[in-house]
Amino acid sequence: MTQIAIHLVVTDPDQAAIWYAEALGARETNRITLPGGRTLTVDLLLGDTALAVAGEMPEMGMRSPAALGATSAAFHLTVPDVDTAWARALKAGATVFEPLHDAFWGERTGQLLDPFGHRWALDQHIQDIPHDEIVARAAELFSGSATA
Repeated sequence: MTQIAIHLVVTDPDQAAIWYAEALGARETNRITLPGGRTLTVDLLLGDTALAVAGEMPEMGMRSPAALGATSAAFHLTVPDVDTAWARALKAGATVFEPLHDAFWGERTGQLLDPFGHRWALDQHIQDIPHDEIVARAAELFSGSATA
């Protein structure tokens, strides 16, 4: 297991496992099915990151972003070809949260919402930029004086 494993609460763990495999390239490694056929959890491997998906259990405080009406985190996934990964995720049903663009810190990046409400940033490193220049670019961008 990686140092940090991600456990996502989704509306349907079976569909989520299929979506993460199709859209992001995850690979199923294990599954727990309860008597009666309900899936408790599906364990996936996304690159070298352990990713588990489980269905909602409101009685235990486990709610999906759809149930909460928001998500408070973005998962960053570094890929070798962000444009191809972006197109694949959109084709699989993701929606754009932040369009794909070349960011001031040297990555081509964009953010998507998966069909279960979780936010994913797809990133590709495109340029090494010194820290001082990143700080200056951020100051310009967030001061309102930046020109897109």
